[in-house]
Amino acid sequence: MSQARQLFHEDCEKGINAQINMEFGAMYAYEAMAAYFDRDDVALPNISSFFKDSAAEEKDHAEKLIEYQNKRGGRVVLKAIAAPEKQEFASALEAFEAALDLEKKVNGSLLNLHATSDKHNDYQFSDFIEGEYLKEQVDAIKQLAGYVAQLKRVGEGHGVYHFDKTFK
Repeated sequence: MSQARQLFHEDCEKGINAQINMEFGAMYAYEAMAAYFDRDDVALPNISSFFKDSAAEEKDHAEKLIEYQNKRGGRVVLKAIAAPEKQEFASALEAFEAALDLEKKVNGSLLNLHATSDKHNDYQFSDFIEGEYLKEQVDAIKQLAGYVAQLKRVGEGHGVYHFDKTFK
């Protein structure tokens, strides 16, 4: 057993491992989206870059959780990452709606993890989740919801082309 482990419940340790897998899964989904929009027959480079950056952010989230797990004396247990549910999209709108749904799932999982930390009176873990993840998740959900609204407004064709050209 780790010498660093103190008041770190097994449920929290298991929850962190599940969240690590979820973050890597989100990274994988965003990589698939980035690759799709980078294809020569889709050619929306700024949208591709956005999803590439999103993938890097999810990888960073997983790595922070790995570091935290080790810091608390837990054991990191990596599992297979499932292939993304979708790797082809009928439209940019469909991809952004999928990204919004993904962020809501990740946020729900983080909220459940926070509830687990509260249940076991792990105030340090609660603080870590709040400080590193929750505000960022709410901001990401708001941002993606805005992009979905904009894409609905501009429509397909030239509207998506213009959205991509002005998208940063």
